[in-house]
Amino acid sequence: MAKSALLAMTKSLAVEWGPKGVRLVAIAPGAFPTPGATGQLRPQGRDEGWAARNPLGRAGEHRELADLASFLVSDGAAYINGEMVVVDGGAHLRTSGAEDLLQWSNEQWENQRASRAKG
Repeated sequence: MAKSALLAMTKSLAVEWGPKGVRLVAIAPGAFPTPGATGQLRPQGRDEGWAARNPLGRAGEHRELADLASFLVSDGAAYINGEMVVVDGGAHLRTSGAEDLLQWSNEQWENQRASRAKG
């Protein structure tokens, strides 16, 4: 829902600010693992094979995200306005990325809550 809200805001502001020469673009990143995000989004006991199910078979590399951002703010993208680019290797075409959580036991959820409360 957050990405949908961001897209709606991007489109609305693109119409409002475009006549003033301001372009608005958004990036919807998929999996670009960092130690902090991995600890929160892929806690111990959560499916570890998620990257292999991505149509490209891997997580994103930070350079790829930076390259997209660089392009979108460059003169080469001067006619792109009000759009959101999804950069996730096609994962959004297959899954929400959270189906495995539907199979978690109460114990797994309690362990996750406890680990979040500590840190």
